[in-house]
Amino acid sequence: MDPQQSVSAATEAPTPLSSGTVVSKKRHRGLWSVVLAVFAALFAAVLHHRSERALIPAPLRANGPVPVTAATARLGNVQTYLDGIGTVTPVYTDTITAQVTGVITAVHYREGQLVRKGDPLIDLDSRPYVAQLEEAQGTLEHDQQLLAQAQMDLARYQQAWARNGIPRQTLEDQQKLALQYQGTVKYDQGVVHYDEVQVDYCHIASPISGRVGLRLIDPGNLVTANGTTALAVITQIQPITVVFTVAEDQLNQVLDEMRHGIRPVEAWDRQKQTRLATGQLVTIDNQIDTTTGTVKLRATFDNRDNPLFPNQFVNTRLPLRTVQNQVLVPSSAVQHNGDTAFVYVIHNEQTKMTGVKPGVSDSGMTAVEGIQPGDVVANSSFDKLQDGSNVTVSTAQLSSTSSETNAP
Repeated sequence: MDPQQSVSAATEAPTPLSSGTVVSKKRHRGLWSVVLAVFAALFAAVLHHRSERALIPAPLRANGPVPVTAATARLGNVQTYLDGIGTVTPVYTDTITAQVTGVITAVHYREGQLVRKGDPLIDLDSRPYVAQLEEAQGTLEHDQQLLAQAQMDLARYQQAWARNGIPRQTLEDQQKLALQYQGTVKYDQGVVHYDEVQVDYCHIASPISGRVGLRLIDPGNLVTANGTTALAVITQIQPITVVFTVAEDQLNQVLDEMRHGIRPVEAWDRQKQTRLATGQLVTIDNQIDTTTGTVKLRATFDNRDNPLFPNQFVNTRLPLRTVQNQVLVPSSAVQHNGDTAFVYVIHNEQTKMTGVKPGVSDSGMTAVEGIQPGDVVANSSFDKLQDGSNVTVSTAQLSSTSSETNAP
């Protein structure tokens, strides 16, 4: 065989294997293309189905009309209020400290006890002060006798002087001696009174009526006079006051109301859900706080059932004027979307989203503009409602709600 032919045969022999490999790769590529096309078609079908479902209104997808409760708008009067935030402040808060140095012998109060003015609280060891008092009393009695003797001698000298029996100088000396004893007796009386006070300081009584705080000392403790150690803290709780603030722009309204007499003030809890007590506005601070632009007001409360607690945070409401002939709906019927307020007006068992302008709210009712008295508004199921929804109204609920809202 020719060498050139053998080389050519050697180079041409692998040609059939290379062609088979190329064909196999092309077939795999075609199969993957078909699979991807199928997945793309399925994905497009799912998206199309979801978009069509999203275009169907919620009430049409629901099983029938949406059940709702409703209320009827009515004409009525609503009270306007001036809201503020305040702190319950006791009229008196006394921190009891020792005025003499001594050992505590007895503690008469219990933690949290209600005490009256004059009730015993704490006793200190009074024996050293009683001894000082007895010493001062003895000195006083001694000097009183000396004064009596000097006055008796003065009376004799006056009689003798009247008969020219003694020199005038002797009479005048006796007069001055009597005056000296009189001053000594007066000094002794002051010492006795001081020691009596010291003895009284050993028996500490409540200076006010109120509630005692937690116990701060125990029998056997040594306390010093005029020290910083508190023996007890008493807070008056009946009556009690609330100090609250209002904006300076609203001050003229408050002053106008106070000119017409004492104004009531309501204290509400932190969430403005429960009215705690009703009191009276008693005074306004004499300055505006320039850092906050507010002015402080104080109201007093009887606090008979103790709903207010010292240093408690409260919301306050100061009634101002009554707005007449307002369209009132339940506050829960007014919905909000950002700065926009609206209600669902029900007519022929369909809802119509109607924009309103809410005003004053009081006792669960809100004055609104944008609807008429007698309009029926939805008061539940807001998550299922939109403009044009079909609804069924609970007759029993509508009847009871209407009777409540029409009540005076």
